[in-house]
Amino acid sequence: MTTLSFHIKDGRITGFDCTGHSGYGKAGGDIVCAAITSAIRLTECAINDVLAAGAVVSVQEKEAELTFRLPEKLERETEDFCQTLLTAMMVYLDQLHQEYPENITVLEV
Repeated sequence: MTTLSFHIKDGRITGFDCTGHSGYGKAGGDIVCAAITSAIRLTECAINDVLAAGAVVSVQEKEAELTFRLPEKLERETEDFCQTLLTAMMVYLDQLHQEYPENITVLEV
């Protein structure tokens, strides 16, 4: 199972951790894993590559583990943009959990 733990402090999503394999299908053909990976990559690219306004997130990858953190201080417009993206990703992944409850879980910590 893949577990996504969204870190929330004072109503702000500060980042998330993603661990484990979804186990839905074989490597290279796992649609749940592909959906999770696409959501994470889109969010990271939107923040780091499209926004590119000093909001460079910290992304650490290991085998079956990813850590994503926002900087503590961002300009208001950048912060709002990042929060919108992270909230949308969290909602999407929670909807994916509703469809595949044995393969993905989403937590707020």
